[in-house]
Amino acid sequence: MNKAKLHRLYDVNGWMFVLPAVALIALMTLYPIVNSLWLSFHSGRGVVMHFVGFGNIMRLFYDPMFKQALSNTLLFLVIQVPIMILLSLAISSCLNSPRLKCRQLFRLAIFLPCVTSLVAYSILFKSMFQLDGVINSFLLFTHIISEPIPWLADPFWSKVTIIIAITWRWTGYNMIFYLSAMQTIDKSIYEAARIDGVSPIQQFFHLTVPLLKPVILFTSVTSTIGTLQLFDEVMNITAGGPANSTLTLSLYIYNLSFKFVPNFGYAATVSYVIVVFAAILALIQFKAARNQ
Repeated sequence: MNKAKLHRLYDVNGWMFVLPAVALIALMTLYPIVNSLWLSFHSGRGVVMHFVGFGNIMRLFYDPMFKQALSNTLLFLVIQVPIMILLSLAISSCLNSPRLKCRQLFRLAIFLPCVTSLVAYSILFKSMFQLDGVINSFLLFTHIISEPIPWLADPFWSKVTIIIAITWRWTGYNMIFYLSAMQTIDKSIYEAARIDGVSPIQQFFHLTVPLLKPVILFTSVTSTIGTLQLFDEVMNITAGGPANSTLTLSLYIYNLSFKFVPNFGYAATVSYVIVVFAAILALIQFKAARNQ
């Protein structure tokens, strides 16, 4: 058998090994993507679908609930993601200090929220932030407030509640990436900086942060995508209320599919808004990081 036939045989054998995985990926990933894109050009309840072309896209511009969901999602993104990134950086810097005692215990405590059930912690937060819940009881007991805060009944405070819940849940997740990256930085860099009289705060902003730029970019992109897909916390804590003040795009897609009169075509169109925004924001973040 010549070399050409032998190489072809190896190629066939290789494809036979990867064919089941390729078939599963095509069936479970590629087909839903293509089908949802085709579905976005239709309207109906799923049994009988009517082709409407770009009608669903035009409907987005005249749908006040979609505009509300989009504005809420972007508001969560603009406020919560920077807070979470900065908080993760600060916490990881503190936990990376060799002078801190019980570092492993603190790391575990901050990371534990990431492995808790989304539904369980959301229900717990809903209970804690009730009008007569633990949070208001504590604030009243310490005389920080004079009357209970309507965390779940007021549009402003309901947004604050969601932001607090997301930050509590995902800060530890980003912290692990930063902490792992900090531990790979050569300690001699900091020793040289200390000899030159550089303060710890200056070391953080002028040494640590620049060296962590690839990791910060990664966590920023993943946090952006995760916030654009925000669903569990809103669904279980506020159900999008009050008065749709915490309605997000993912929750609106759920409502379009299962709560309102089903319109799977329009729901698919809204889902691709998330895809477009995630792609645009990721490209902007990559571009900004490349120019620095």
